[in-house]
Amino acid sequence: MWGWQHGRVPVAVVDVGSNTVRLLVSSGGRTVLTVREPLRLGAAVEQYRTIPPEKLSEVAHVVSSFARLAREAGAVDLEVLITSPGRQAANGDELLETTAIAAGAPARILSAQEEGRLAFVGALSGALVPARRTVAVVDVGGGSAQVAIGTRAAGPVWLRSLDIGSLRLTSRALPGDPPGAERIAAARAEVEGLLADFEPLAPRTGLAVGGTARALRRLVGPRLDGDRLGDVLELLAGTPCDELIARYELPPHRARTLAAGTVIFAALQARLDTPLKVSRTGLREGAIGELAARRAAA
Repeated sequence: MWGWQHGRVPVAVVDVGSNTVRLLVSSGGRTVLTVREPLRLGAAVEQYRTIPPEKLSEVAHVVSSFARLAREAGAVDLEVLITSPGRQAANGDELLETTAIAAGAPARILSAQEEGRLAFVGALSGALVPARRTVAVVDVGGGSAQVAIGTRAAGPVWLRSLDIGSLRLTSRALPGDPPGAERIAAARAEVEGLLADFEPLAPRTGLAVGGTARALRRLVGPRLDGDRLGDVLELLAGTPCDELIARYELPPHRARTLAAGTVIFAALQARLDTPLKVSRTGLREGAIGELAARRAAA
């Protein structure tokens, strides 16, 4: 599971998520190329329960372009991973077929458990954590959120997925710009309702991965604890997106969903009762490591 730096031949992963499609090309643990394109598939799924034909065409174009870039960068193995849009859309199988054809490579829809496991593997690949220390990895995406708890030695032994993410919660509970304190409170209540039976193992260390976590690092630094997340929510409740983009150099699609993502992180961090350190590695690095290990073993 931990063969993240096996081999020196470039390999690539295209990650089709609710907010963004991303490409990572890596060789021997070193990033060769990374590219992203915000497509907001999760917004279409939330509105229509399916991915419309025009969105499928857009995904196909982006994935085809990313596959070409990966091969030009020397990648000999390429895999497409589809996260919550594939699980939540009524036509997830069509999305799977479309991306596989566009990439000319294998594609698969990750289960929520597999998504959490790969985020755990990838986060720990870039963290200096003792082999037997219990670690929680929290991945808040656009359509869902995953929590994986375990050790470097044993891997994740406790996994939980929430069927809510920053984009879905924005659509349901935070329509305003800025959203305002009352809407933030309502969003927090909705997330708390999903955590009624959330009883995780007690971690000694917490890591936060994903686009929301990286955006929060721009606002408050790499440590996400109750005080900092509370302060951020006060800021986001009253600050328009345009101001956030200008002040913190946030991508527009991330600024729009940051309040919702912060609500989810704050709820999970409080339940885990440990600060979360923002990780620079996550799901894609976990998938790249396993793809490289499979190639090395072949």
